[in-house]
Amino acid sequence: MKRIEHHACFGGWQNVYQHESNVLGCQMRFSVFFPPQISERRLPVLYWLSGLTCTEQNFITKSGAQRYAAEQGIVIVAPDTSPRGDDVADDPAYDLGKGAGFYLNASKSPWALHYRMYDYVVSELPCLIETHFGVTDRRAVSGHSMGGHGAIVIALKNPGRYCSVSAFSPIVAPGQVPWGIKAFSAYLGEDRSAWKEYDTVELIKNAKEPLPILIDQGLNDDFLTEQLRPQLLQDICAEIGYPVTINLRPEYDHSYYFIASFIESHISYHAKAMQK
Repeated sequence: MKRIEHHACFGGWQNVYQHESNVLGCQMRFSVFFPPQISERRLPVLYWLSGLTCTEQNFITKSGAQRYAAEQGIVIVAPDTSPRGDDVADDPAYDLGKGAGFYLNASKSPWALHYRMYDYVVSELPCLIETHFGVTDRRAVSGHSMGGHGAIVIALKNPGRYCSVSAFSPIVAPGQVPWGIKAFSAYLGEDRSAWKEYDTVELIKNAKEPLPILIDQGLNDDFLTEQLRPQLLQDICAEIGYPVTINLRPEYDHSYYFIASFIESHISYHAKAMQK
């Protein structure tokens, strides 16, 4: 593992690392924000999963999250969104291939060789973080858009592993929207029963632990009605009594201006849950 960026930030450090991933079979990058309290004690970790086309850079340069993480004393880890490298399969479109890993384990060629972002985020990356940095095993997970999908799915599939989960503008029903249908068809094949393993609306029907979900969604989001469809999640949660809070924000869109406007409340939400 090699540190390739090191910046003083709100009394702490914003770093970026590069390492060889055994799970993905390629070099990967991830960012870590260390608040100043890391010099005094072990701290909990919030994992942030970014959306389509993003890398480890988007969140750390646009969200303003470091200020609030420094106030609350939590580490933030933000991985890349897909495997990378000349040998990694890709597609000319922005919503498939590099930058569009969808936080699942692909089972179909040519994607299965490298596209195992689910295992990377759930197992390999936390092991690396908890082994080499001064953190506890108290974890939370959040994300945006495709990353919001990943965060909620990962939390639902791993009861007890995360203290809290939240999302901005998540894809809640990938099996019912164009982004998800395209990606799942390529990565998982045409058997839609396999898709249910990575679909929030489907997973929540059989959730073993009622971990509350916090969501912020802009009502001026260009992808709201076709790709995101939060009402599908609201409906199933109301039907089975699953705890979810969906804050609908008038005039806000899908951008990092939206995330930066409400990231403080999400950081506080996770800090409270992890510091209990």
